[in-house]
Amino acid sequence: MTRARLLFTLGAICLVAMSVRLSAQERRIMSPAGGSATQIGGYYDPVRGFVNGDWIEVRYGRPLKRGRDIFGADDYREHLNDGAPIWRAGANQTTRLITDVPLVFATTAIAPGEYTLFIDLGATPWEFIVSSWRAQVSYDAGNREALFGAFEYTPDRDVVRIPMTVETLPRSFDQLSWQFLDITDTGGTLALLWDTKLASVAFTLGT
Repeated sequence: MTRARLLFTLGAICLVAMSVRLSAQERRIMSPAGGSATQIGGYYDPVRGFVNGDWIEVRYGRPLKRGRDIFGADDYREHLNDGAPIWRAGANQTTRLITDVPLVFATTAIAPGEYTLFIDLGATPWEFIVSSWRAQVSYDAGNREALFGAFEYTPDRDVVRIPMTVETLPRSFDQLSWQFLDITDTGGTLALLWDTKLASVAFTLGT
């Protein structure tokens, strides 16, 4: 191979690499998808590890602070609701709760299945909402039986609506996160963390 051809080939490889890198950067979305899960009721086997546990999972979009004071502005509720009646408690798609086991929030039991989650920021304290509305994976304006985000939400399909415990944290979480806290064989706490807020609800396993 001549020197000129070698230089040409190396240049072409560099251009392809730069193109791939730029394409990857362009595909990066502003609020990536997130998920949190826990497993309850199983046991550890010396050979097989943790077995026979039932899963509880939350899937959601993960917005970043990007230097903003998320909950300090007077209009933070309107900003987070983004034109919807309540907050999707995440970004982009509707936040979803998927459970293999019956759960009890306060005195209300829900059966195993998939639900959508919302937070009413206008309530004092905030209210945690579990709804039987289905979630759209991608936006479809013609689909009136499922929601994208919290747009077109109505409360007639609420199955749980309870106050949340809202705490101020000593540190600021840059990216919104749903987490399972203090999990035992009988229940635990489901919490949303973002900026300096931790909003949570306790749950137990139903029968």
